Amino acid sequence: MVAGELVQEHLRADTGAPDDITVVRKSPQPEGARRPADTDSCSDPACGGPDQHRDPEDREVPPDERAAMLPGAGGGEAEEAGGRAPETRLYWRRFAVLAVFSLYSLVNAFQWIHYSIITNVFTRYYGVTSDKVDWLSIVYMVAYIPLIFPATWLLDRRGLRLTALLGAGFNCAGAWLKCASVSPDRFGVTVTAQVICSVAQVFILGLPSRIASVWFGPREVSTACATAVLGNQLGTAIGFLLPPVLVPNTPEDLERTVIKDKPPLPPSQAQAVLPGVALDDYSYKQSIINLVKNKAFVLLLISYGILTGSFYSVSTLLNQIILHYFQDQELNAGRIGLTLVLAGMVGSILCGLWLDHTKTYKVTTLIVYLLSFVGMLVFTFTLDLNNIYLVFFTAGVLGFFMTGYLPLGFEFGVEITYPESEGTSSGLLNAFAQLFGIIFTLIQGRLTTAFGPLAGNVFLSAWILLGVVLTAFIKSDLKRHNVNMATESKALQARPADRHGDRPAGHQANGVQLEPSLGVSRETSL
Repeated sequence: MVAGELVQEHLRADTGAPDDITVVRKSPQPEGARRPADTDSCSDPACGGPDQHRDPEDREVPPDERAAMLPGAGGGEAEEAGGRAPETRLYWRRFAVLAVFSLYSLVNAFQWIHYSIITNVFTRYYGVTSDKVDWLSIVYMVAYIPLIFPATWLLDRRGLRLTALLGAGFNCAGAWLKCASVSPDRFGVTVTAQVICSVAQVFILGLPSRIASVWFGPREVSTACATAVLGNQLGTAIGFLLPPVLVPNTPEDLERTVIKDKPPLPPSQAQAVLPGVALDDYSYKQSIINLVKNKAFVLLLISYGILTGSFYSVSTLLNQIILHYFQDQELNAGRIGLTLVLAGMVGSILCGLWLDHTKTYKVTTLIVYLLSFVGMLVFTFTLDLNNIYLVFFTAGVLGFFMTGYLPLGFEFGVEITYPESEGTSSGLLNAFAQLFGIIFTLIQGRLTTAFGPLAGNVFLSAWILLGVVLTAFIKSDLKRHNVNMATESKALQARPADRHGDRPAGHQANGVQLEPSLGVSRETSL
């Protein structure tokens, strides 16, 4: 099985590393054969020497993954047959990094939806049509598509810290500019401010899987990614809840910090075995080409874009959908949106915990996708029952699965594209989500205006069903997980690859090749 394809930029500490590197198992000859004095100086297993009382077969049994993830002081690395696994360590600072990111991601998500959820108020206040207010949400999706490529290039070349600072800076600038838009004749200022915030989200949406992979161990990486996504979802939830409360519908009165690029030691074996490559030798273009050639990732791009784009469309048009069936229920429209996102936050965390413990990425993604389709159908055909409480429930079910799918897509994408940059794969996933979000919002908006919300929701349901079928055809090759497991059973070392001779079997990508490992796992595709 293939352990991986491409080195990731954030571990390129060795700027003098050779251009082509192949990872292979260490020679059975122990390092002590070259330095007998070092080996003879200590025969106690506690200090790295061989255990004379253990059977040779026992010494080759890999330790529990948790032991490799949390090495002890001085010699906590897993002893392998003839060598040591790369040193890894987890840092408490990782929780601060995750918290800071989640907070400013929350603010950016709030600014995405806080206009659309009170569309009826803003159309009267600014004297514009509802489609112009819809564009205050759509602009987030429009800006993402052309800007994601330079943004992911910046993430790969300059690192996590600069990208995060740009996202927070644009976010702050857009929020302050909105303070100057409070006048019925300043809709243009509002649009400008929203455009700035939409640029900020380009430097935000692709970071959860990057932060999780660079800072967190293999048994917490999916939970960390889900937690980072949760911050964005919480911001959307607050964006649904607060605007209807703070900006009431009164037509008679219109006046009424510091993130480090990466930790000193990698948190997992999947990060540790990747050799360093000089930034000048890294090809961002080649990385994009590798991802586009990955058939499983292309299927994931389309299916992820369909479901996430459907969520964007439903969120943008939720005010119009609810008010069509329930007159003068602006407050409940916001609360229904809150319910949708809060339920999704719970789903995200539960899915992340489940993935960390089971590593069943394909099965979990397919089941959640299928249940999202069922939830969309239930939500669609219960709106006309004139029961607002039932709508709260069905929206919660829809949000639990539809929003809970977001971190699943991120982590599944990282697994099947390892060792490509997490920021690049996540950025492309979000780009397709924005593309489908634009298309779905425009088409569903037209259908809702012309034929009612039922037609628009059935349109989305049909596309989500197509996404279920595409997800079923994704071949699940958990490359990152395989490396974590294989590195514990077989010590790996890096050696220069032969540029001109025959290359060993494996996947070559971006100047780096990883030897296929034996005994790695692959989820069964349907």
